[in-house]
Amino acid sequence: MTAMDEQEQRRRRLAAWRGSRLVLARRSTDRTVGDGLAALAAGAGSVHDPDDAVDVYGGGVVAALERRVAGLLGTEAAAFFPTGTMAQQVALRCWAGRTGNATVALHPLAHPELHEEGSLGAVSGLRTVHLTSAPRMPSAEEVRDFPEPFGTLMLELPLRDAGFTLPTWDELEATVAAARERDAVVHLDGARLWECGPHFGRDLQEIAALADSVYVSFYKSLDGLSGAVLAGPDVLVEEARVWRHRYGGQLFQQYPAALSALIGLDRELPLLPTYVDHAKVVAGAMAEGFAAAGVPWFRVHPEPPHTHQFQVWLPYGAEVLDEASLRQAEETGVTLFRRWGAGAAGAAGLPPGVSVTEVTVSGAGLEWSAQDVREAVGVFVGLLA
Repeated sequence: MTAMDEQEQRRRRLAAWRGSRLVLARRSTDRTVGDGLAALAAGAGSVHDPDDAVDVYGGGVVAALERRVAGLLGTEAAAFFPTGTMAQQVALRCWAGRTGNATVALHPLAHPELHEEGSLGAVSGLRTVHLTSAPRMPSAEEVRDFPEPFGTLMLELPLRDAGFTLPTWDELEATVAAARERDAVVHLDGARLWECGPHFGRDLQEIAALADSVYVSFYKSLDGLSGAVLAGPDVLVEEARVWRHRYGGQLFQQYPAALSALIGLDRELPLLPTYVDHAKVVAGAMAEGFAAAGVPWFRVHPEPPHTHQFQVWLPYGAEVLDEASLRQAEETGVTLFRRWGAGAAGAAGLPPGVSVTEVTVSGAGLEWSAQDVREAVGVFVGLLA
């Protein structure tokens, strides 16, 4: 497909998603620029004094956001970063200097390994090792038995490319304790940490307290424009601010992103447990719909979901599934699925010839009943014939 064809296809997808009367999640990226600016202007005054001066290299609303997140996570301090990739690079680099060990233990499906072009080694001089290849968090035994030292254990919660999966609370505590026994620090890749509480039965402060540092994102679960925060002890965050400048992350003004993050914390964060609960309803109804439609093989993973996001696997090519998903949106005004792909290599044992899609259930998805989902699955399967 040429670049022009792909651009036209994207326009077609956005038009279909915007025009749908039923969607499982409405995303900020579906908006026009004008709609996005209007939404930000409408909500900004509810989270910050509109007469306050704009931030300049931090301060103002950016500092307010940092204080808010530090309070939510129960950490001494927090620093705003333009991207999560940069926040984690800096965190892991700082820990390497403090532990004297530049080796980071993380999962092969973790974001830095799959989606950052080898950034930890290429930019920060860090070395990565994998404690397990199983599509789950490493166990306490795997941490204890690993044959070489590492300075930092990085845990992605949830592990997105394994299906947004989480360990049990007891498993998480045991894995962290095993890292401590090895004198390793623990860093949480919490890009989607906000929605983990219901699965663990713990609040954000209890989860964050297990680790030495935590990164959280604002544009995923909270629907902000962009940005991330690195949270942890004062001494680490102060050092991280120095490295943020060195990495080019000391931006002149960031108030639109910071305002959108505060709006997300006010509006979306309290609703995430409801989204998680309803995702279980949606996932169960999808499985029932595929079974009733006579699909020869499928998987909803994990079932039930651990967060408000999960995967669906089907034995068709991604292009076929993309076209059926788009036609359903265009012809019926119902967006059930968005984009399909081959999935990450080794992710949860994905078989050859199977495509995967990620399903997110947020505010718009609360309008769906289980019957709505079953009927939509039936229509979707019919478009594959």
